[in-house]
Amino acid sequence: MRQSKVFTKTTKEDPKGEEAKNARLLMRAGFIDKEMAGVYSFLPLGLKVIRKIEAVIRKEMNETLEASEIFMPALHPLESYEKTGRDDLDILFRTELATGRSLVLGQSHEEVVVPLAKNHIFSYRDLPVYLYQIQNKFRNELRAKSGILRGREFSMKDLYSFHVDEKDLNDYYEKSKVAYKNIFENVGIGEDTYMTFADGGTFSKYSHEFQTITEAGEDLIYLCEDCRVAVNEEIIDEQDSCPECGKKKSSLKKKKAIEVGNIFKLKTKFSDAFDLTYTDEDGEEKPVYMGCYGIGVGRLMGAVLEVTADEKGMIWPEEIAPFKFQLIAIGEKAEKEAEKLYEEYKEKIDILYDDREKPVGEKFADADLIGLPYRVVISEKTLDKNSVEIKKRGQAEEKLVKIDNLESYV
Repeated sequence: MRQSKVFTKTTKEDPKGEEAKNARLLMRAGFIDKEMAGVYSFLPLGLKVIRKIEAVIRKEMNETLEASEIFMPALHPLESYEKTGRDDLDILFRTELATGRSLVLGQSHEEVVVPLAKNHIFSYRDLPVYLYQIQNKFRNELRAKSGILRGREFSMKDLYSFHVDEKDLNDYYEKSKVAYKNIFENVGIGEDTYMTFADGGTFSKYSHEFQTITEAGEDLIYLCEDCRVAVNEEIIDEQDSCPECGKKKSSLKKKKAIEVGNIFKLKTKFSDAFDLTYTDEDGEEKPVYMGCYGIGVGRLMGAVLEVTADEKGMIWPEEIAPFKFQLIAIGEKAEKEAEKLYEEYKEKIDILYDDREKPVGEKFADADLIGLPYRVVISEKTLDKNSVEIKKRGQAEEKLVKIDNLESYV
């Protein structure tokens, strides 16, 4: 794509009042625009990243977890929350119909998905069922901070599973751990993300969070580097050792982290609230067991930046970069060759051609800020060698590649 045609602008200065690194960089690079605290518009480059993260997530939901994608409404009747006892949540955005019926904006979708499942689940033959969506959520946070890491409106993948018994739920829960591990590896933060034991509340002894180590994190976790698991600070007094190997709290490393996902065994809490049952092989009525599995899509995008960015700007992992290559030409002769290369390769590779009428130094600075994986530079100097200069973002060395060999290289 030609950069001059992208609806975006870069700025040299950090936006006022924005403390979080992820938001500062995304706004400076023209990936997002702030409407108000905790509410952002995603512009073309930012939206491309979101869509690529969604593609990584969908692959695991569809293939590893064999789930079906649906799309549920954001407006929910308040009486459904009264059934589950969650109508007093302080993060609910409340509204009403012209008729006076009370509604809330969805902060999660248990109150919608369970009545939906009740219309389809009657017998053991109808189970198990796995349903997921990628949808905006709304939470009336008292203090929306940390950029896109904590929003009042945000995109989230939520998966809900329905099972005949606790064993089947447990088996699927273990599969979800594998899927989540794959997702975080594929978006480039696998080495920095730890499965973290957290309080299971009224459902079970533990739930599990997936926490990415970064100084921008709001959570504190205790790491066991041998087992690559952690314990959330909120339960460390109860679980004062590594749950895997038993290593004591004094040997665990205390780190700040961002929660990028969580998985939870709901058991029968929500199915009981809506009287969701099934008939087993013997004709007996049994409760449906449930699990839920969430990933904040925008939060994941912000976490990647907090981990990978440097002093010059963003560094996107290849899997989720808005484009793979940034093409820059230096000089009139090089510009003509760049036009030829762009026209030749624009359908073959994911390329952003900086054709703007800007000084070369500004183009280079913007390339570092935007942070595409590879920068391709054509100049009179490289043309003398019938080559282009390719540099990987975050690395100091450039590599000369013959133009004739470019297709095989990329």
